[in-house]
Amino acid sequence: MIGLVLNAFGNGLCIAANMGSGIWTAAAVNMNMWFGVDTGLLLFIVGVLNALTNQVLLKHWDTRRFIGQVFYVMFFSYFVDIFTDLLTSIGVPRLPIVARGFLSCLGVVIFCIAISLYQRANIVMHPNDDTTNILRFDYLKGNATASQLIDFVPPIIIIIITFIFTHNIYSINIATVFSLVLNGVLIAWSDKLIWSHLKHNFSSTGINNG
Repeated sequence: MIGLVLNAFGNGLCIAANMGSGIWTAAAVNMNMWFGVDTGLLLFIVGVLNALTNQVLLKHWDTRRFIGQVFYVMFFSYFVDIFTDLLTSIGVPRLPIVARGFLSCLGVVIFCIAISLYQRANIVMHPNDDTTNILRFDYLKGNATASQLIDFVPPIIIIIITFIFTHNIYSINIATVFSLVLNGVLIAWSDKLIWSHLKHNFSSTGINNG
Protein backbone atom coordinates (compact mmCIF):
# COMPACT_ATOMS: atom_id res chain seq x y z
CA MET A 1 0.00 0.00 0.00
CA ILE A 2 2.88 2.38 0.77
CA GLY A 3 4.37 1.57 -2.63
CA LEU A 4 1.04 2.18 -4.38
CA VAL A 5 0.51 5.59 -2.77
CA LEU A 6 4.13 6.70 -3.26
CA ASN A 7 4.06 5.63 -6.90
CA ALA A 8 0.83 7.49 -7.63
CA PHE A 9 2.01 10.59 -5.74
CA GLY A 10 5.37 10.66 -7.54
CA ASN A 11 3.67 10.40 -10.93
CA GLY A 12 1.05 12.98 -9.97
CA LEU A 13 3.81 15.36 -8.89
CA CYS A 14 5.57 14.94 -12.24
CA ILE A 15 2.36 15.64 -14.17
CA ALA A 16 1.37 18.66 -12.07
CA ALA A 17 4.86 20.21 -12.15
CA ASN A 18 4.89 19.74 -15.94
CA MET A 19 8.65 19.51 -16.30
CA GLY A 20 8.74 15.95 -17.55
CA SER A 21 7.75 12.61 -16.05
CA GLY A 22 8.52 8.93 -16.19
CA ILE A 23 8.49 7.75 -19.79
CA TRP A 24 5.38 5.56 -19.42
CA THR A 25 3.44 8.44 -17.84
CA ALA A 26 4.70 10.74 -20.59
CA ALA A 27 3.40 8.26 -23.17
CA ALA A 28 -0.03 8.33 -21.49
CA VAL A 29 -0.04 12.16 -21.44
CA ASN A 30 0.82 12.27 -25.16
CA MET A 31 -1.98 9.80 -25.94
CA ASN A 32 -4.30 11.98 -23.86
CA MET A 33 -3.41 14.99 -26.02
CA TRP A 34 -3.98 12.93 -29.17
CA PHE A 35 -7.19 11.09 -28.29
CA GLY A 36 -8.62 13.37 -25.59
CA VAL A 37 -9.05 10.35 -23.29
CA ASP A 38 -8.47 10.79 -19.54
CA THR A 39 -4.82 10.15 -18.58
CA GLY A 40 -5.85 7.90 -15.69
CA LEU A 41 -7.94 5.72 -18.02
CA LEU A 42 -5.04 5.48 -20.47
CA LEU A 43 -2.70 4.46 -17.64
CA PHE A 44 -5.19 1.73 -16.74
CA ILE A 45 -5.43 0.45 -20.33
CA VAL A 46 -1.65 0.44 -20.73
CA GLY A 47 -1.35 -1.34 -17.39
CA VAL A 48 -3.70 -4.13 -18.47
CA LEU A 49 -1.67 -4.57 -21.67
CA ASN A 50 1.47 -4.73 -19.51
CA ALA A 51 -0.16 -7.43 -17.37
CA LEU A 52 -0.90 -9.48 -20.49
CA THR A 53 2.68 -8.98 -21.71
CA ASN A 54 3.94 -10.36 -18.40
CA GLN A 55 2.06 -13.60 -18.98
CA VAL A 56 3.90 -13.99 -22.29
CA LEU A 57 7.27 -13.27 -20.65
CA LEU A 58 6.52 -15.78 -17.89
CA LYS A 59 5.73 -18.43 -20.53
CA HIS A 60 2.74 -19.63 -18.51
CA TRP A 61 -0.60 -18.23 -17.34
CA ASP A 62 -0.64 -16.97 -13.73
CA THR A 63 -4.24 -15.97 -12.90
CA ARG A 64 -3.48 -14.59 -9.43
CA ARG A 65 -0.64 -12.47 -10.74
CA PHE A 66 -2.76 -11.09 -13.59
CA ILE A 67 -5.78 -10.23 -11.43
CA GLY A 68 -3.59 -8.63 -8.75
CA GLN A 69 -1.88 -6.43 -11.32
CA VAL A 70 -5.16 -5.34 -12.91
CA PHE A 71 -6.49 -4.32 -9.48
CA TYR A 72 -3.24 -2.52 -8.70
CA VAL A 73 -3.29 -0.48 -11.90
CA MET A 74 -6.97 0.34 -11.39
CA PHE A 75 -6.26 1.95 -8.01
CA PHE A 76 -2.97 3.44 -9.25
CA SER A 77 -4.58 5.26 -12.19
CA TYR A 78 -7.34 6.57 -9.89
CA PHE A 79 -4.84 7.89 -7.33
CA VAL A 80 -2.67 9.50 -10.03
CA ASP A 81 -5.70 11.57 -11.10
CA ILE A 82 -6.44 12.50 -7.47
CA PHE A 83 -2.88 13.58 -6.69
CA THR A 84 -2.55 15.46 -9.99
CA ASP A 85 -5.75 17.41 -9.30
CA LEU A 86 -4.74 18.07 -5.69
CA LEU A 87 -1.25 19.31 -6.56
CA THR A 88 -2.65 21.41 -9.39
CA SER A 89 -5.21 22.99 -7.05
CA ILE A 90 -2.53 24.08 -4.56
CA GLY A 91 -0.58 25.85 -7.31
CA VAL A 92 2.27 23.53 -8.28
CA PRO A 93 1.90 24.33 -12.03
CA ARG A 94 2.28 28.06 -11.22
CA LEU A 95 5.61 27.72 -9.41
CA PRO A 96 8.82 29.08 -11.01
CA ILE A 97 10.38 26.83 -13.63
CA VAL A 98 13.36 25.87 -11.44
CA ALA A 99 11.07 24.79 -8.60
CA ARG A 100 8.90 22.77 -10.99
CA GLY A 101 11.98 21.11 -12.46
CA PHE A 102 13.12 20.12 -8.97
CA LEU A 103 9.66 18.80 -8.04
CA SER A 104 9.40 16.75 -11.23
CA CYS A 105 12.77 15.13 -10.55
CA LEU A 106 11.70 14.57 -6.94
CA GLY A 107 8.59 12.83 -8.28
CA VAL A 108 10.86 10.46 -10.22
CA VAL A 109 12.87 9.69 -7.07
CA ILE A 110 9.66 9.04 -5.12
CA PHE A 111 8.19 6.60 -7.63
CA CYS A 112 11.54 4.81 -7.96
CA ILE A 113 11.55 4.27 -4.17
CA ALA A 114 7.98 2.96 -4.47
CA ILE A 115 8.99 0.55 -7.23
CA SER A 116 11.89 -0.75 -5.14
CA LEU A 117 9.61 -1.37 -2.15
CA TYR A 118 6.86 -3.31 -3.85
CA GLN A 119 9.17 -5.20 -6.18
CA ARG A 120 10.97 -6.53 -3.10
CA ALA A 121 7.74 -7.24 -1.23
CA ASN A 122 6.50 -9.07 -4.34
CA ILE A 123 2.90 -9.36 -3.17
CA VAL A 124 1.21 -7.16 -5.77
CA MET A 125 2.73 -4.48 -7.98
CA HIS A 126 2.19 -2.34 -11.05
CA PRO A 127 2.34 -4.69 -14.06
CA ASN A 128 4.96 -2.54 -15.76
CA ASP A 129 7.27 -2.96 -12.78
CA ASP A 130 6.67 -6.68 -12.78
CA THR A 131 7.77 -6.58 -16.44
CA THR A 132 11.10 -5.07 -15.39
CA ASN A 133 11.32 -7.60 -12.55
CA ILE A 134 10.79 -10.51 -14.95
CA LEU A 135 13.31 -9.07 -17.41
CA ARG A 136 15.77 -8.39 -14.60
CA PHE A 137 15.75 -11.81 -12.97
CA ASP A 138 14.67 -14.20 -15.75
CA TYR A 139 16.47 -12.64 -18.69
CA LEU A 140 19.18 -10.18 -17.55
CA LYS A 141 20.93 -11.84 -14.58
CA GLY A 142 19.66 -9.30 -12.02
CA ASN A 143 20.65 -6.14 -13.92
CA ALA A 144 18.09 -3.48 -12.85
CA THR A 145 19.45 -0.77 -15.15
CA ALA A 146 19.31 -2.95 -18.28
CA SER A 147 15.76 -4.09 -17.52
CA GLN A 148 14.61 -0.48 -17.14
CA LEU A 149 16.22 0.56 -20.42
CA ILE A 150 14.54 -2.29 -22.33
CA ASP A 151 11.21 -1.41 -20.73
CA PHE A 152 11.54 2.15 -22.05
CA VAL A 153 11.36 1.05 -25.69
CA PRO A 154 7.52 0.67 -26.02
CA PRO A 155 6.64 4.09 -24.53
CA ILE A 156 9.28 5.78 -26.70
CA ILE A 157 7.64 4.18 -29.74
CA ILE A 158 4.21 5.39 -28.53
CA ILE A 159 5.52 8.96 -28.13
CA ILE A 160 7.03 8.89 -31.63
CA ILE A 161 3.72 7.72 -33.11
CA THR A 162 1.70 10.40 -31.25
CA PHE A 163 4.19 13.04 -32.44
CA ILE A 164 3.62 12.00 -36.05
CA PHE A 165 -0.11 12.72 -35.67
CA THR A 166 -0.11 15.69 -33.25
CA HIS A 167 3.21 17.32 -34.25
CA ASN A 168 3.82 17.98 -30.56
CA ILE A 169 5.52 16.19 -27.68
CA TYR A 170 4.12 16.62 -24.18
CA SER A 171 5.44 15.84 -20.69
CA ILE A 172 9.00 15.38 -21.98
CA ASN A 173 11.49 17.60 -20.19
CA ILE A 174 14.29 17.53 -17.66
CA ALA A 175 12.59 14.97 -15.40
CA THR A 176 12.11 12.60 -18.34
CA VAL A 177 15.85 12.66 -19.06
CA PHE A 178 16.47 12.26 -15.32
CA SER A 179 14.19 9.21 -15.31
CA LEU A 180 15.65 7.67 -18.46
CA VAL A 181 19.20 7.94 -17.13
CA LEU A 182 18.64 7.17 -13.45
CA ASN A 183 15.51 5.02 -13.03
CA GLY A 184 17.43 1.76 -12.75
CA VAL A 185 20.15 3.32 -10.63
CA LEU A 186 17.65 4.88 -8.21
CA ILE A 187 15.79 1.58 -7.83
CA ALA A 188 19.05 -0.27 -7.17
CA TRP A 189 20.09 2.36 -4.60
CA SER A 190 16.68 2.18 -2.94
CA ASP A 191 17.06 -1.60 -2.68
CA LYS A 192 20.16 -0.98 -0.54
CA LEU A 193 19.23 2.20 1.34
CA ILE A 194 15.44 2.20 1.88
CA TRP A 195 14.11 -0.51 4.20
CA SER A 196 17.22 -2.54 3.38
CA HIS A 197 16.18 -5.63 5.35
CA LEU A 198 13.34 -6.14 2.84
CA LYS A 199 14.98 -8.47 0.32
CA HIS A 200 13.98 -9.51 -3.20
CA ASN A 201 12.02 -12.76 -3.27
CA PHE A 202 11.11 -12.72 -6.97
CA SER A 203 9.66 -15.88 -8.44
CA SER A 204 8.51 -16.33 -12.03
CA THR A 205 6.18 -19.09 -10.83
CA GLY A 206 3.98 -16.71 -8.84
CA ILE A 207 3.62 -13.69 -6.54
CA ASN A 208 4.91 -14.13 -3.01
CA ASN A 209 2.32 -15.49 -0.63
CA GLY A 210 3.78 -13.60 2.35
